Amino acid sequence: MPFRDECGVFGICPHAEASRQTYLGLYALQHRGQEAAGICSGDAEGLHLHKAQGYVADVFTEAVLDALPGDAAIGHTRYSTTGGNVASAAHPFLIHGRFGQVALCHNGNLTNTEDLRARLIADGHTFTSPSDSEVLLALINRAEADTLEEAVVSALRQARGAYSLLILTNDVLIAARDPHGFRPLAMGRLDSTTVFSSETCAFDLVGAGYVRDVAPGEVMVVPRDGSAARSHFPLPKVQPKPCVFEHIYFARPDSLVYGRSVMVARREMGRQLALRHPVEADLVVPVPDSGVSAALGYSEQSGIPFDFGMIRNHYVGRTFIEPKQTIRSFGVKVKLNPVRHLLAGKRVVLVDDSIVRGTTSKKIVQMVREAGAKEVHLRISSPPTTDPCFYGIDTPKRQHLIASGLSVEEIRTFLGADSLGYLSLPDLQTCMGDDGQGFCYACFTGEYPVAPMGEK
Repeated sequence: MPFRDECGVFGICPHAEASRQTYLGLYALQHRGQEAAGICSGDAEGLHLHKAQGYVADVFTEAVLDALPGDAAIGHTRYSTTGGNVASAAHPFLIHGRFGQVALCHNGNLTNTEDLRARLIADGHTFTSPSDSEVLLALINRAEADTLEEAVVSALRQARGAYSLLILTNDVLIAARDPHGFRPLAMGRLDSTTVFSSETCAFDLVGAGYVRDVAPGEVMVVPRDGSAARSHFPLPKVQPKPCVFEHIYFARPDSLVYGRSVMVARREMGRQLALRHPVEADLVVPVPDSGVSAALGYSEQSGIPFDFGMIRNHYVGRTFIEPKQTIRSFGVKVKLNPVRHLLAGKRVVLVDDSIVRGTTSKKIVQMVREAGAKEVHLRISSPPTTDPCFYGIDTPKRQHLIASGLSVEEIRTFLGADSLGYLSLPDLQTCMGDDGQGFCYACFTGEYPVAPMGEK
């Protein structure tokens, strides 16, 4: 079972149909979070907010979008990393404070949230949710600053960890990215309109072109009156460490993330797997959907035929009702089903992006065997996941990560596979064109660019 998705943000300014464009952008980013969605738009009357738990298509109707007028909007699709799956933690957050109406949405996770929250509570602030995004808004509102832009910079200088965020006011749309650039944030153009998104696949849907990434440590200010955008770098300069798991698992394969094609990177990971962990087999089968690109690369390099020996049900919701009579491995079977006539009697190379706890991978291996596979060789297009993430990915505690306590051979035995091969860290760095300094690999090494405040 791979890591759980994080969040997606989208913003646009100025545009006559800002909220509808943002709705489409969130649709393209639905894979990054399925728990809640929200849009805040702005017109001459002020800011207008709608957010709720559920998928984008369920949260927004024609009537709801009609009630979100204006020439600028920001939106968010959420998977909880802090705050839990509760309605009060849905984004964007909107306050009316010292600088008027200010809305904020955020992808990432602050590592010093509890310290900041405690300090603000001691100063008399009352919170309505456990979200670290509300902490950021409180810091902005209480900053000793004369302008909103100065207040935003003051807040970000106190924040530690990961944030790619969008802020909307009556006058401007602000985009900012933490100095390490942990989470992605791209900038695009649609004629004279500026667009921001967690991934470029959203640009394709709304007809915008990718310009560049918002740089680590950059704060961009886009006036709503159409005047020229301003960019500055007011945060401490450090070595950028963008999350490599965006290319391994999170992002859609049709996106550019950090300016690099996700599809190209994943296929190269598969090729490296085939070089490092060859095996005599009859069929390469991906664990859909995130294993598809790497499986194609493995097949191309090895010459072993590729086929979809497992089919994913794309219409499974967040929860489902189990039958009263227990069915073994029911949860996996609802989401994945083997194609028996392809697998029967075959030596199968099963390609997946990661192993977290190992329980789901074990069930998948067993499912492929029960479908008649003669051998099952598992190949993983990332190194063993040994450490949790503190920067916006929902990972288990260290003791629940199977690779933190077992060797590769012990994991293979637990999974019931005939062989198991992981992509090595040096090979992953080669696939990413990295000299070892350009990405965050903390989930594989335990070497955190920003020290976590608490242990998972």
